[in-house]
Parts: sequence; C-alpha cells; structure tokens
Amino acid sequence: MSIIKLRLSLMMFLQFFIWGGWFVTLGTFLAQNLAASGAQTALAFSTQSWGAIIAPVFIGLVADRFFNAERLLAMLHLTGAVLMYLMYHTVDFAGFYPLVLGYMLAYMPTLALVNSVSFAQLARPEAEFGQIRVWGTVGWIVAGLVISFVFGWDSQVGISTGALKYTFLMGAIASLVLGIYSFTLPATLPAGRGQPLRLGELLGLDALKLLKDKNFAVFFASSVLICIPLAFYYQNANPFLTEIGVANATGKMTLGQMSEVLFMLALPLFLGRFGIKLTLLLGMFAWVLRYVLFAYGDSGEGVALLLVGIALHGICYDFFFVSGQIYTNSKAGPAVKSAAQGLITLATYGVGMLVGFSVAGYITEQYSAMAGHNWFNIWLFPAGFAAVVLVLFALLFKNEKLSAN
Repeated sequence: MSIIKLRLSLMMFLQFFIWGGWFVTLGTFLAQNLAASGAQTALAFSTQSWGAIIAPVFIGLVADRFFNAERLLAMLHLTGAVLMYLMYHTVDFAGFYPLVLGYMLAYMPTLALVNSVSFAQLARPEAEFGQIRVWGTVGWIVAGLVISFVFGWDSQVGISTGALKYTFLMGAIASLVLGIYSFTLPATLPAGRGQPLRLGELLGLDALKLLKDKNFAVFFASSVLICIPLAFYYQNANPFLTEIGVANATGKMTLGQMSEVLFMLALPLFLGRFGIKLTLLLGMFAWVLRYVLFAYGDSGEGVALLLVGIALHGICYDFFFVSGQIYTNSKAGPAVKSAAQGLITLATYGVGMLVGFSVAGYITEQYSAMAGHNWFNIWLFPAGFAAVVLVLFALLFKNEKLSAN
C-alpha cells in the first residue's frame, strides 16, 4: 500500500473510531449516567438525523465553494473535540443535549469530507476507495473492543461507577488527533468554487422526478419506512444488552461490523445471481429475524440468539441500504446521479431516522418500569413493522435488472 493510501486509511480509521467510540453506548450512558427518559433519549439520537439533513447544505454552501476539504475537516474535528470534552463533564440532560446537537451538526459533514479528500488523492477511486473505507469499519470495531475489553467501561462495575462518561473523553482525544492530523493531509481544493448555487441540487430535489417510476417510488417509500426499525437498533441495542446482563455488550456488538465487511464482499455476487428484488427482500427479512431473536434471547442459554441477531447486521445493512444505493445509481441518469444519492440519504438518515428515533423513544417509554423494560414487547414492534414493509414491498416492487448508467 502506498504512503498516501496509508495516510488516508489512518484518517478513515480515526473518523469512525470517534463515532463508534461513543454513539454505540449513548443510550446506556443517557439512561444510567443522566437518568434520561425514553423521549429524551430519542431527542439525543435524533441529533444524528438533524446533522444528516444539514450536512449536504453545509457541504454545498461552504466546503464546495470556500474551503479546502482537509482544512474544513480539521476545523470541524477540533470543534468536535471541544464539544466532546464538554459532554464528558456534563451531569444532566439539559446541559448535554445542546452539546450533542452541536457535535452532530459538526460531525455529520465530515463523513462527506473524508470521502472528498480520499477521492481527490486516488488515481482510480472506483477501484481503490473500498480499500480505504474498510479501515473506517475497523476503527468502529476497535473502539467497541477498547470500551469493553480494555477499559471495561460498559461492565456492570463500570456502569455503576459512571465510567461510560470516559467514552466522550476518548472521543475528544481522538477528535483532537484527527483535527491536527487533517491539517497535514494533501490539499483538496473546493470543487464548486465559482459555480452557480442551486438549493435543489444540494438537497437532491432534482432527483424527485425519479419518483414517477412506480418501482423506484416503492423502493423510496420502503427505504424511509425501514429506517424506523433501524432506529430501534441504534437507540436500544446497547441499553438492552446491558440491562439484561450481557457481559462486554459493546465489544460483542462489533460482530455487526465484522459481518458487514464479510457481506459487503458477497453483495456483488448475490446481486448478480438473484437480482435486486430478492437482495432487498433478504435485507428486510433480516431486520424482522433480528428483532425476533432479540425478543426471545437472553443473557443465559439464549445469548446465542442475541449474537446471531447482532451478526445479522451485515445482511440488514449491506443487502438493503448498500444495494439500495446501487439500485438508485442504476435508476438515475448521469445528470442526477449525485442528486439521487443525496435524496436517498436525506430521506433515510434524515427524515426516516428522525421519525424512527421518535417512535423508538415512545415505544420504549411505554414498556418501561422501575424494574426495567419489557424488552419482549419493545422488540416485537420493529419486527412487526419491518414485516409489514417487507410484505408491501414484495407485492408492489417488480424485479428488474440493474443498469450500468
């Protein structure tokens, strides 16, 4: 691997080490350290969605026109380091929420910026970017392993002593390192300097015409709806595993990212052999199965069910969301490819997840009590919801061959 690829890989490793180092355990931290309610937890998680909604506008207005990508990346991560350090010292939800909102508004644009820096330095991005991006997944995995198996912050003793707050200190340090490191990366000039500004293009609205295609409209609606079950996993999985007594819950949840890498390799073969409809259906079915396994699993003899449910993340994410991005690229003409991807991202990680976190917070609060939660009923809700989306998609979506537009 060349020096520049090694440097980009380190950038990507730190980028996702930061996110995985606090976001996975956020629900547990809020419940145990800040005594947050289900509605407050949903409010905190929804900051990711607000960040996803704001990010394309921020990138289009600022990054693409006025600043080098690597310098803006540095400034945002240095800002994030300060906010994360303040989150480390927070003692109540009222003080925590504006900090996490500010942090996610700063962090979400960096996901596009690290891609921009990478694409600008690679001779063949379509062939080489995967080699760089995989180190982001490795960074997320390492963060989870460090939390569980090195420091034990998510152990029963660690949680009882409030040690989960150290995840924010770790994130602040990693953000500081990446912020400083980003200044040393090769220059990535503003790609849109001097070009006319169009809000519809920034938000992906130019791709709305794709919804005239019935198949794409069914896929689009299903993508938004399936984000509601997805939100349950991000918001509830770690608190659930911790509450029922699964040891090293955060470390074990990295099985999801490990399977993501494996199934990413299998995805092209599966798409070629079985087509887009069956691939998307399998991804949705994996969500149903995952939550059924969570409903019936426990920390004793049923722990294998939980581990399988976690490991299904590769199919859940790759076979629906990644294959969905491929399908969107296939349906969009050359003129609206970027707009189409922006529209899907805005609709799913923005609107869909925003609704999903609110629903997850409401359902979780309905089945909470002083002694804990009725996790069986909580997990059956997203399982049933995903099953309905699965059936509707199966009935309304017609299989088609992917185009190489």
